[in-house]
Order: sequence, then C-alpha cells, then structure tokens
Amino acid sequence: MSTGQEGPAAEKWLADTRASYDADAAEYADETRNLLAELPAERDVMDHFAEQVRAHGGGPVADVGCGPGRITAYLKSLGVDAFGIDLSPRMVEVARREHPGLHFEVGSMTQLQLADGGLAGLVAWYSIIHVPDDAIGAVLAGFRRALRPGGLLLVGFHVGDAAPPEAQESGDRWPESYVRRRRPDQVAAWLDEAGFTAETHPTLTSAARTLGGVLLVRR
Repeated sequence: MSTGQEGPAAEKWLADTRASYDADAAEYADETRNLLAELPAERDVMDHFAEQVRAHGGGPVADVGCGPGRITAYLKSLGVDAFGIDLSPRMVEVARREHPGLHFEVGSMTQLQLADGGLAGLVAWYSIIHVPDDAIGAVLAGFRRALRPGGLLLVGFHVGDAAPPEAQESGDRWPESYVRRRRPDQVAAWLDEAGFTAETHPTLTSAARTLGGVLLVRR
C-alpha cells in the first residue's frame, strides 16, 4: 500500500518516528504506565469500544501504534482478542516484556501485514499524530481494508490547528519527528472520505472534553 508519499520523504518521517521511540522506549513506558488509572475518560472510551466489539460478534482487534502495550493489555482484560503492532522494535520489546501473555509485532501502519477484512476492530490511539497530512488518506484506506464490514475503528489524536512541523517539536524526544495537531472536523472528513461511518455516544462526547480528539467509526 502506498503511504501517499514517495521516496525519501516517506522514508524520513517513518525513520524519524522509529528512531525516536527506539531511543526512548523504556522511559516512555514508565511515563505512560499508569495513564489508564489516572484518566477515567480513557477507560470509559476503551470500555465502550470493547462493549461494541463484543456486541457485534467479537473477533481480533489490532492496536496499531501500540507502544508499550498498555491499551492492548486493557482491551484484553475486557475480553477483547487484542494484539499490538508498533513501528519501533524497542517498543515492541518493552511491550512483550511487560505483557508476556499477549502478542506484539513490529509493523508499520503504512503497510499493515494483515488479511483483508480480518479485524473486528482497530485502535489507533494517538498513533496517527506523526503521520503527515498527505499520507493520512492511504493509512486510513489500509485500516479500512483490514477491517471486516461493520468493523470498528477508534482514533485518538491531539487537537489543534495545523502548524508547521518545526513549531510542534516536543523537546528532546522529537528531534526530527513531529507531533501533528488536528481539528476533529478535519479528521472526521478524512474518515468519511475513506469510507467510514461515524458512531456517536455520550461516552465519546464526554471523553473528548478531557482527552482531545476521540472518534469512533464503522466500516
């Protein structure tokens, strides 16, 4: 699948993101380990997502950009057949060490090695934040391809107006890769263009006030 970019430009943002997380995997895991306990709104979103997956027959769920595996593990605890994929080999090592009973693999959201229509759900929880605008369409198309008809996609992202990448560096962690902030209506439009149908629920509306961008859509 194309990333929406060609040549060095496509390779650079992926390489920068991979290198940043490889260098910081253990520290990142320590910083985020207790977020689910500290953020009730995040738990509420995951509870709702898991409930919807189970209500529609269950099945495998991919946590794409899983990092140290905290969301993967929480979904598994809710009875969801969740597994994790991350671009960073070091992050996958951390996830496997912290959650030895779960499956994690190295992979890119730009080239998902998943069967067409095989997933009941897919979570991209703050993992599209490094994807350039001109690559988003292809990434979402790949998500849709991997989901079965009626499958759910949950997306979390930082909210804000677009700004030049150099204005969005986050300290030493991101020397070359950038955190992109987006407006919910823009992300919703991209999802609509990719062929997804929006799901609404009070849990999602409430959580967005605390967490930022939270969108649940169905293939």
